[in-house]
Amino acid sequence: MARQSSRFDYYKSRQIPELTVLEASLSDFSYDRHAHEEYAFGVTLSGRQDFFSGGEFHRSPPGNVIQFNPEQVHDGHPGDDTTLGYVMIYVPAAQLEASFADAAGSERAARFHGRETLLADPELRHAILDLAGLMIHRQGTRIDQEHALHRMATRLVQRAGRFQPGGRASRPDALLLRAKEYVLANLEADLSLDEISQAAHLSKYHFLRLFRQQFGITPHQYVLSCRVNAARSALEAGEAPSEVAFRYGFTDLSHFNRRFKRIYGKTPYQYQRSVT
Repeated sequence: MARQSSRFDYYKSRQIPELTVLEASLSDFSYDRHAHEEYAFGVTLSGRQDFFSGGEFHRSPPGNVIQFNPEQVHDGHPGDDTTLGYVMIYVPAAQLEASFADAAGSERAARFHGRETLLADPELRHAILDLAGLMIHRQGTRIDQEHALHRMATRLVQRAGRFQPGGRASRPDALLLRAKEYVLANLEADLSLDEISQAAHLSKYHFLRLFRQQFGITPHQYVLSCRVNAARSALEAGEAPSEVAFRYGFTDLSHFNRRFKRIYGKTPYQYQRSVT
């Protein structure tokens, strides 16, 4: 049976237009040597992905992560007679500087140069696939996608041995409380880390680290928690779960169900029936 021709599908993030994801299926195609201006993070899904980069020849089986630094030259082609399937996310350096700085314990923009090109790391793989899925299926809010980026950056810094976990702040910070107030006042908006940190008059690098130290939760987790709590109040008032999900930025009812149940142990519909 003849193999299908190669397929290349590109998607731009609606929430973070600088991000691009490629969903590819290769059977009769080989890339010329080239380099990208951005970071590139990929996961081999099926077949085998063979490529040359950094003076070495690499073979990536399904489940492996591929990471290219900006301007890192590479090529690529299927490694055997089966069809090669993979996803690759292209991320400008500026989108990761705050997360790299936070993970490394810096309060200034931080660049990262990965020394590993081929990685067997389930945690990093899950973060890449989560972000790719959000972009391909046009799901999630901006802060959901920023959170996936943050998970990717944190894991890379951990693997490089430069991770500096934050401690716990000893007293409330008025600027961080201002950030919380901004979140609560804008739960129905598509919030971003830039907007929340600006409301606190802090750089994004400083804000990420201080918020987690102060409250023991990331800004993304806090926004999600606040949205679920607001949704709970709306459900108690008798509003339809589908309308509540849309209002508070959940992609669809199934996404809302999963998030709500992880906090309250019941789906929104089950919860509403039990309290009304």
